[in-house]
Amino acid sequence: MFENLQERLSEAFKLLKGKGKITENNVREALRQVKMSLLSADVNYKVVKEFMDKVTSKALGEKVIKSVTPDQQFVKIVNDELIDLLGGKEHGLDLKSRPSIILMVGLQGSGKTTVAAKLAFWLKKKSGRNPLLVADDIYRPAAIEQLEILGKSIDVPVFVGDRKDSYKIAKEAVNFATMKGNDVVIVDTAGRLQIDEEMMKEVEKIADLTKPDEILMVLDSMAGQDVVNAAAEFDRRLTITGFVVTKLDGDSRGGVALSAKYVTGKSIKFVGVGEKLDQLDVFYPDRMASRILGMGDVVSLVEKVQENLDKKKMEEMEKRLRKAQFTFDDFQEQLKQVKKMGSLSSVLEMIPGVPKMKNIKVDEDQLVHVEAIINSMTKEERANPGIINFSRKKRIAAGSGRTLSEVSKLIKSYENMKKMIKQFGKLEKRGKLGKFPFQFK
Repeated sequence: MFENLQERLSEAFKLLKGKGKITENNVREALRQVKMSLLSADVNYKVVKEFMDKVTSKALGEKVIKSVTPDQQFVKIVNDELIDLLGGKEHGLDLKSRPSIILMVGLQGSGKTTVAAKLAFWLKKKSGRNPLLVADDIYRPAAIEQLEILGKSIDVPVFVGDRKDSYKIAKEAVNFATMKGNDVVIVDTAGRLQIDEEMMKEVEKIADLTKPDEILMVLDSMAGQDVVNAAAEFDRRLTITGFVVTKLDGDSRGGVALSAKYVTGKSIKFVGVGEKLDQLDVFYPDRMASRILGMGDVVSLVEKVQENLDKKKMEEMEKRLRKAQFTFDDFQEQLKQVKKMGSLSSVLEMIPGVPKMKNIKVDEDQLVHVEAIINSMTKEERANPGIINFSRKKRIAAGSGRTLSEVSKLIKSYENMKKMIKQFGKLEKRGKLGKFPFQFK
């Protein structure tokens, strides 16, 4: 997420290392680097100008606080301005009516239909709501079928109506929800490749018919400034209440997320951080700013751990580690627990310092290969890897579709890990460690 922006900003901050004070001379090059970083990230030029004016005003002549270096102080100034640019604080959904109506709008290809399902799943899981999805995109081929499949996968009903009249579908869906006891209605409206008058009139009429509590526009973070301009037009015609930014887990330059609030005055409410239906997160400007600056996001990481990891299983794992009873079954269970939190890249990005380490390369496929190797072992082999001889390795390699060297390497890594765990256990018993390093608390 925002790798290029992180790298360029890091270079800017390095220019102030070792300085005794932030002055006009030593900050000029750093400011230029920050400006170029934002422009290269496809941030709206008006946004960049105002942002730079604020940072420059606060940075020039700023005295360095004792025990705080100039680069640290400059990072804080940039961080504070980024938080403000991104919306300042979290802006949740404002759902007052019963049923509450959420209108999903946006351009075609932004992932709007998938976001509608993700939001339904989030409301059901996090808020205990009983949502209804409405398939009101009657133009895109298979859009209705797509929403039906997504709804079925998360056990959320989908209203399709006559599949022909978008106005009739929207109106009947609200009556259906009232009758069936659904307290949130999420209407997936039609998207277009570009803004056109017919499209805007249709979505305006649907909004007039349903009187939505929220009108959320879905923005593709990889689409560039054209989508921000489209957002301004949607807001002018519909008065949108907020944004959902998708594909932030991809090679996003960040311009959309950093420009949307400035251009429209409306905040980002959710971000899509993966393709799975549970990968929709509430947007926190302070946490996003921290990640953009490569400082990690410990709060979100802790929340993901608490939400996804099975505490009971992890405590059992800790006991087995203490007794050096770690097997390939345990290792596979650990992989499953970690995968619940999303991609390994996204998890590492939340750890302070890791985003700045350029030599860290995450190959998600390797985890798949490891699982394939473990799955090709017999139950006895997973429980007691010591019995795996050369002929067994050959069979495991053939069964997993991996090479013999990969199988040997995994077993060797396991053996080294087990030795290390034993050493930690001995040190702990001797009182040379404060607590067991794998302790789950």
